[in-house]
Amino acid sequence: MNLPLQSLLQSTRRHFLGQASGGLGSIALASLLRSNAQAVSAPPEPLLPRQPHHKAKAKQVIYLHLTGSPPHLDLWDYKPELVKRNGQDCPDAFLKGKRFAFTSGVPKLLGTPRTFTQHGKGGLWMSDAIPHLQKVADELCVIKSMNTDQFNHAPAELLVYTGSPRSGRPSMGSWVTYGLGTENQNLPGFVVLISSGVQPNGGKNSFGSGFLPSVFQGVQCRSKGDPVLYASDPKGLDRDLRRMSLDVLKELNQMQGSKLGHPETQTRIAQYELAYRMQVSVPEVMDIGREKASLLEAYGAKPGESSFANNCLLARRLVEQGVRYVQLFDWGWDFHGTSPGEDIRDGLTKKCATMDRPVAALLQDLRQRGMLDDTLVVLGGEFGRTPFREGRTAKSEILGRDHFPDCYTMVVAGGGVKGGHSYGESDELGFSVASDKVSVHDLQATLLHQLGFNHERLTYRFQGRDYRLTDVEGAVVKGILS
Repeated sequence: MNLPLQSLLQSTRRHFLGQASGGLGSIALASLLRSNAQAVSAPPEPLLPRQPHHKAKAKQVIYLHLTGSPPHLDLWDYKPELVKRNGQDCPDAFLKGKRFAFTSGVPKLLGTPRTFTQHGKGGLWMSDAIPHLQKVADELCVIKSMNTDQFNHAPAELLVYTGSPRSGRPSMGSWVTYGLGTENQNLPGFVVLISSGVQPNGGKNSFGSGFLPSVFQGVQCRSKGDPVLYASDPKGLDRDLRRMSLDVLKELNQMQGSKLGHPETQTRIAQYELAYRMQVSVPEVMDIGREKASLLEAYGAKPGESSFANNCLLARRLVEQGVRYVQLFDWGWDFHGTSPGEDIRDGLTKKCATMDRPVAALLQDLRQRGMLDDTLVVLGGEFGRTPFREGRTAKSEILGRDHFPDCYTMVVAGGGVKGGHSYGESDELGFSVASDKVSVHDLQATLLHQLGFNHERLTYRFQGRDYRLTDVEGAVVKGILS
């Protein structure tokens, strides 16, 4: 007797449908997903240049992220009243209802030990920790009224780059390349450079493509060793054989794409083809040894090393070759004061020495090449630092500050932004925004506007909803635009 067959013959229609409901549901879901996938499928050449919504002031971005967030009150936002009240108990009104990462009780106010002077035609107040940036003050737009609602590193960083404090959304560079494509089909549209040997706090989500086709994710390059991991031909495989293997793989992917209609298949084809082209183009553009010795000296760059200075020079070389968005992450800006390297006196001086010179050189280099007017350069962290001493180090000789989301500073240059300009104000002690508050979504909307986008229209449909970088908020900050 065939027991399985007998069991099937004795089944009622109701029993069969009950047992098969999961399978039928899966078939229906697969059908729906296939229809949706076809509706949003990536174009055959997803990185080809595309037109924005309106005429753009900028065509590319270099975003310099100081991971951990620098102490803005010791660099950009001078508070004489805070200096006068240094060491006093923090007023209770500023503490009520507030949460801090490592501080409780009543902390002591901490006026900056740095020396501030005014620079440029706009008279920007700048710290002695950044002497080279003082010389390019007329290129800088200093936003002193930034605000975020996140006070821990990873969520705050994800909010800056993806518009959400949780993982899974596309990063800013992915949105930009999704909307604009790139001008050089032999290089990635979105390149990521990491110095100080540590990944960003948000991990690869800070430069991932989320639910966008993966061809728009950031490609991490290195200034030392192979520029891109796993892009080189393995031993025994020459370029001609690699071309033949890719052609066969392309045919197989095209067959699968025509059968299943999944958009990621077309993306996979584009990625393989881009990787093949990158094998020749990337090593050339990543070779800073081709630059003049005087320019290497200006940046403080040394060929063959891995440093923030090298990455700043590489950023210029990449945008010069048509890369749309270059993201630099530099770890080591978390100035709590728990070690001498985190002291806002000597520690900040030493850390700024690795950033100040190359960033100033980058701005001067872009200006001399006629590139700064259409290149947006952004400098800053994920939040600010407290106007009082960090709780764990209250009795230490080392001076440090805790995380602070309520008010902080970001710096923007080029790309149609006012130079030599200070925008917004914090209160006299630096606890809250006194005028012209700028949220993270406002800054995102403004950067997209300069690239030619209405941030409310740059969307991607996913799971039945139109998503955008600025979520459901954001307004262009017109006061910083030239």
